[in-house]
Amino acid sequence: MEGGAATAGVSIDKQNKTTPSYTYWVREMTQDAAPLPVPRKLTPGDLSNQSDKPPTHLGSVWNRAGTWEEKSLNKWANDRIKELLISVGSQEFSGGRAEVAEVTRCSGDAFLVTVRNKKRVGYTYELTIKVKGEWLIGAEKKIVKGHIDIPEFSFGELDDLQIEVKLNEDEDLEQKEKHRIKQDMKMFLQPLREKLLQFEQELKEL
Repeated sequence: MEGGAATAGVSIDKQNKTTPSYTYWVREMTQDAAPLPVPRKLTPGDLSNQSDKPPTHLGSVWNRAGTWEEKSLNKWANDRIKELLISVGSQEFSGGRAEVAEVTRCSGDAFLVTVRNKKRVGYTYELTIKVKGEWLIGAEKKIVKGHIDIPEFSFGELDDLQIEVKLNEDEDLEQKEKHRIKQDMKMFLQPLREKLLQFEQELKEL
């Protein structure tokens, strides 16, 4: 019996020495473990508390870091440009008068960009403005129609604004009279520039 017990002891010791000493930890949910958080729907009170806090960022709620966000302002800009240019009204010249009748083309883009929590605005546009007026041609007054093209211009470039005047092809006028009327119509440059400067200022204040 004693010999058998000794032999068994030796076998157990050898087995313990040759078995790899790896230990495995198994993560199990126990009664002491904290339960997982349960999703909770926001209440009107929660939303009210958030709205009372002053925003610390510009742009959308999702862009709290204010890294980059671009917003189109085309609808507002197109309507506002047309409204301002129409308000130029009539201009008096030595031989007649003319007025802005319609903005027939207002093509471009206006945008608001938020970069690193700073607001920047910009735009690029091309315009065509219909003009009609009345000039003294010889001994009688004659209705003359034409249009003013404003080539592409962008934010901060209004000091260099240029216009191109064209009369309707069906105007039966001598070249001398056409030149005189075109020179008169070019006097629209300054009031048009002033209205576009007003647009640019309003855009910056959005």
